[in-house]
Order: sequence, then C-alpha cells, then structure tokens
Amino acid sequence: MVAKRIDHIVKRPGRIQGEPDVSIPVSGDLVTEPGIRANEPDVDFYSRKYPIEDMSVTLTADAEWSFLESSAEDQEAFRRTYRLLSPIVKAGHESGDIEPTNEPNPGQDVTQLIIDKARELGFSEVGFTRYDRRYTYKDKKRWVKYEHAICLALEQDYERTQTIPSAYAEDAALYAYGTMSQLGLILADYIRSLGYHAQVHGPMDTVEVIIPMFVAAGLGQLGANGQLLSPHFGSRARLMTLTTDAIVTYNEPVDYGIHEFCQVCQVCVNRCPGRALQREKVWWRGIEKNKLVYERCRPVMARFSSCGVCMKVCPIQKYGMVSVMEHYVQTGDILGKGTYELEGYELEGKGYYGPDELPHFDRGFFDLPHGKSEDVLFEEFKKKLTSREIPEGPSGDADLRLFREQVEKAVLKNEGSANPMAMVLPDEEE
Repeated sequence: MVAKRIDHIVKRPGRIQGEPDVSIPVSGDLVTEPGIRANEPDVDFYSRKYPIEDMSVTLTADAEWSFLESSAEDQEAFRRTYRLLSPIVKAGHESGDIEPTNEPNPGQDVTQLIIDKARELGFSEVGFTRYDRRYTYKDKKRWVKYEHAICLALEQDYERTQTIPSAYAEDAALYAYGTMSQLGLILADYIRSLGYHAQVHGPMDTVEVIIPMFVAAGLGQLGANGQLLSPHFGSRARLMTLTTDAIVTYNEPVDYGIHEFCQVCQVCVNRCPGRALQREKVWWRGIEKNKLVYERCRPVMARFSSCGVCMKVCPIQKYGMVSVMEHYVQTGDILGKGTYELEGYELEGKGYYGPDELPHFDRGFFDLPHGKSEDVLFEEFKKKLTSREIPEGPSGDADLRLFREQVEKAVLKNEGSANPMAMVLPDEEE
C-alpha cells in the first residue's frame, strides 16, 4: 500500500439534480493536461484533406453482415428500436429549421437556465463548448447550422449494464438512446421558448465524432477503451449534442487524471475478448489515443449482443470516479483489478471468463466484409469473372442482370435513407 500525493481536486455537480457536489482527488503521478492531447495543425489538415465519414455510410456491408450475424433476439430488439425511434430521428433531423417561439431577452446569458432544464429532464452531465466542425461527418457538414454545442450525457441502467454482454444489457442501451432522443427534442423546444434556435444531433442519427467536444466541455476524458470516461458513470452513458445560437458560456476542459490512469489500469485492454484494444497510445488524425482495431472488435460485437466488455470491466464505470481515484490516492492500486467482481464476464455459448482468462476464436471468426455493400458486390463479381464462373449465353446474362439489380438496390438504399438505422435492416423492414 503506497499513498499518493494529491495534486488537485476536481469538483463536479452530483449525479442527479438535488444531490450534493462531488470532489475527485487527482494523484500527482496521474497529472497530464486538460482535454485531449492534440496536434492542432494535423487535426486541421486531416479534416480538410480527409474529412471524417460516418461508418453507417462507408461500411454498409459490415453493418448488414453484423446484423445478420447477430442473434434473433438482438435483431428483434433493433427492429423494435427502429420502429419506435424513426419518427424521433426524423424530428431531430428537421429541428434546426424550427423558429423560436418567443423573443430573446436581449443580452441574457441562458447557460444556467439550459443546465437547470437539462438536469430536470434527467441528463446527468451538461456542458457547453464551441461546435468543432472538424469532427463533423462529411455528409453532414452542410446540415449543422449553429455554432454553440450543448453536450448531454444520460446514464444507462446500472444493473443491466453489469450483465454485459447480453441482450438484457443491449436493451438497456437501446432504451437509453430512445429516452435521450425524446428528451433532446423537449430541451430543444425549451431553448426555442427562450428565443433561440436549437438543432438536435440525435444519438441514432450520427452527425459527428462526439467525444472531443465532451472533453472540451469538461465532462470527462478519453479512456483507453476509446470511450468518454465521465465522473459518475464512466462510459455507462449515452451521449448527444444540441447546437444553438443562444447566448451561452463555454466550459473548459478538465484534467481528471484519466490519461495516465488508463495506462496504469489496462483492465479493458487485458479483458477484451477480441484483443482489439491496444496497450500503447498512438497518434491518429492529430489526436493521441489508444486506437481500437476495428476488424477485431466488430465480429465480437456482432455475435455477442454488441459486446461492451470494455465498458463492463472499467472500474470507473463500475464504482464511479470518486471511489476509484480515492482508492488510488490511498493505496496506489486500481480498485477491483484482478477480481471476479470487476473482470469476470460470460459469452453466450462459450462460457465464463475470470481474470487472466480469455476466449479463443479461430481465424475465420474475424473474417467480415469491409466497405460499402456495392463495393463488396463488385469485388465478389470480379472474382467470379476472373475465375470464369460467369458462363457465356443466357445463364451468364442472367448473372449480369442479377449483379446489376443487387448493386442498384444497395446504392439506392444507402442514398435514399436519412436514417442510418434503416441501412442495416432487411428490405422488408424499411
């Protein structure tokens, strides 16, 4: 047991409205810098030369494959969510064009009014920052109208989350998405009643890479699992932004000690079933981070209820940042590390895995299509041509017509839907 020197204490509002503020001690050996370590000229360059594109647009073949590989229970949960949320997604998509319902109070800063309303609605974390268009997806850059970002986090059910990976836990995530989507529309209406515009960037209609703005707004830091680790519930939250032209005051990024804590902890890296998380940080598009290996993550997510083991085994998700950081200051140890309580999980059909135990998958488990559906179809057809599987005559002509129909259907499906959820559903569900 080695006690640590406290460098600074971070104070944050309580988890829900009415609860007392919390104090988070940050040990001296965990101090780095507020926010995300970034090379701003590189971020600028990549955003201009290679703008970020939404995976639901660029990896449609992956998404369709993932849906078909998932269990019948998970497929039905997704269909149910699609049916319930499609009207809400559409409402959010059109929200930026709705005019305010009142005249603004000239010069009034409405930051605290928005915070109070958001907390009343049930959002646990609320922060304000400049909307950073560098992180907007290429196909949404013209859609975003306003310059101020309101960052909102809604807590996901604790008990269900601890059953990850399971359909029970995934249903909790989908429920949180649905709840947040509706609350976002209500908050936008409230902002209009103050005399300003509000545009809802719904959690089921992805607009941007969201974490950098949450970090800029002081709501947490980027963890080794690639997720936002916020004070009360780590990554056990669903995130969304609203943009507005209201008069607001920006928050500042905060050093919670997460950058160095994650390098010491490494539980999510060690427990990832697909070995998709990397131990060391790398520079990616101008940002320093622990980069996830997508091709080793997606096949596990597809077959095991969106996985989420990296969320489940994070001590900050399990115990909260206050308890974890107090324990580290007092002992120099990671709360729960090496215990079955924190690190144990079960994969349906494969068994239970405690500390130092990982599942084995054969090489073919990680094979998946990669890219747009039409591109994958073209590559498959090209292989048939080069291997002379397409015969001459009527039979070969029929193969050509089928290929054309499949490509046309894939292209029209991707271009014709404003709802990314629709892109992964079988045709009869659209």
